Amino acid sequence: MKKDIVLVAIGGNSLIKDEAHKSVEDQYNALVETCTHLADIVEAGYRLVICHGNGPQVGFILRRSAIAFKTEGLHEVPLSICVADTQGSIGFQLQMALGNELRKRNLPQQTMTLVTRALVDKEDEKFKNPSKPIGSFFNEEQVKKLQSEYPDWQFVEDSGRGFRRVVASPQPTEVVEIDAVSDLIEKGYVVVAGGGGGIPVIYKDGAYEAIDAVVDKDLLSALMAEKIEAKRFIISTGVSHVYINFGKENEEKLEKISVDKIKEYIKEGHFGAGSMLPKIEAAVKFIENGGEEVIITEPSLLKDAIEHKTGTIITR
Repeated sequence: MKKDIVLVAIGGNSLIKDEAHKSVEDQYNALVETCTHLADIVEAGYRLVICHGNGPQVGFILRRSAIAFKTEGLHEVPLSICVADTQGSIGFQLQMALGNELRKRNLPQQTMTLVTRALVDKEDEKFKNPSKPIGSFFNEEQVKKLQSEYPDWQFVEDSGRGFRRVVASPQPTEVVEIDAVSDLIEKGYVVVAGGGGGIPVIYKDGAYEAIDAVVDKDLLSALMAEKIEAKRFIISTGVSHVYINFGKENEEKLEKISVDKIKEYIKEGHFGAGSMLPKIEAAVKFIENGGEEVIITEPSLLKDAIEHKTGTIITR
């Protein structure tokens, strides 16, 4: 009998530890460490699917693109291509690091990366008011030139530091390659899919079209976990537990908690919109759509967390 499927969403801390360690080599070394903990899940007999963040890496590509635009007039790299590039590059590093770790343990599983698209609705309200800043700062002259070349791009002034491009962050409605993900799981692969929240696409006149947007990685992970019938959805982040009243005298660590109680804490405003809130919202979606439990913890505690020894565990 095959063991349960576990989907682990790994965040930026799994790739970039701090400001002093941002190079490609540094990122790979960080992943090597993370993969020792991911391998524990495989060794325990679970079928593993991995979804990763890519915010800093997309930022690096956009920054290089902006420098090339400013100095040489070279065309900007479309955001959809940036996401596809990072799915390939980070997936490659995961295949290398996790593959080496599995071989070290004499485990037979191989890792496969799948370039993955996320279907979004062009009528999503988020497209009417784009608010997700991406890339570098530009001056007014540069913005005028960019808008003449890319009339659909929108910019906002940011605290006197210049202008930044903003894009929508719509809800994912479908993982286009979900059948391929399921097929690879059935064939025994550790699957890397949905990197960076997937490449956003819309469906129009019988065809898919790329659209510049950013899909939240944890929301896409929750959707993918639901569709592959994963029993557990693990969100790996920079802390061992979720807290309420974080940083205050009455700070409280959450261990095992029901989805109804966590929804109460959402209404009370305990979770930051730019940090823990998207993770909690993804957890709620997964459980309300049939998932059994969500675990939120840091990468080094994955083995203990899956054995219910640590982490915040959200259940029905």
